[in-house]
Order: sequence, then C-alpha cells, then structure tokens
Amino acid sequence: MATGLSERKLYRVPEEGMIKGVLAGLAHYLGVPVKLLRIMAVLSIFFGLFMFTFIAYVVLCFVLDPVPANKFDDESAPSPRNLLDEADRELRASEQRLRQVERYVTSETFGVRSRFRQL
Repeated sequence: MATGLSERKLYRVPEEGMIKGVLAGLAHYLGVPVKLLRIMAVLSIFFGLFMFTFIAYVVLCFVLDPVPANKFDDESAPSPRNLLDEADRELRASEQRLRQVERYVTSETFGVRSRFRQL
C-alpha cells in the first residue's frame, strides 16, 4: 500500500547522500531514483539556475532533519536470491502457459474450429 506525499515527512539521508543527503531524502520522499535527481540538479546548474540550486540545497541542508535510525528499513531492496526465485517462478508459469497453448494448437479441436471459421 503506497502512502501519499502528505503522509510522509521529508528528511535528509546523509548515509546515502554525496554531500549532505538532501537529494537522497528528496528521492525517498518522491519515490524516484537518486541518480535522476542528481542529474536534474547538475543540469539545472548548467542551464543557468546555479544560484537557485545552490541556495535551495543549502537551505534544505539546514532546514531538514537527518533521517531517524531504521526509518527506511522496510524499504530494503530484495536480495538477489529472492529476485532469482521470483524470476524462476515467472519463467515456469510462462512455460506452463506456452505448453497449454501448444497443446491446444496441435489438437484436433483447434483444427476443427479453424475450419468452421473459414466457412
């Protein structure tokens, strides 16, 4: 169940940040990758918004509280083993569906039905 922006609090995440963790905190808050926000910040500097970007970052460094301990523990990424198990389950299910389709297409029922459709 996803929570809305109004139900979450904006924090700095110094452990994940490059400087003070402002962009990492914004990424967690907005649910976007940190790299995307970093790229946007660098591009804003090159497109003439250096002062705005710099001032906003410095202000947010002092205004935002650091994230409390264990705040993002429930958002931990799945382990590689879990990802492989999930991929294996999906591949097995897809193989079963493919076998069912192949069985139907090669059956006499399919041939009869396709002949009736052609009439």
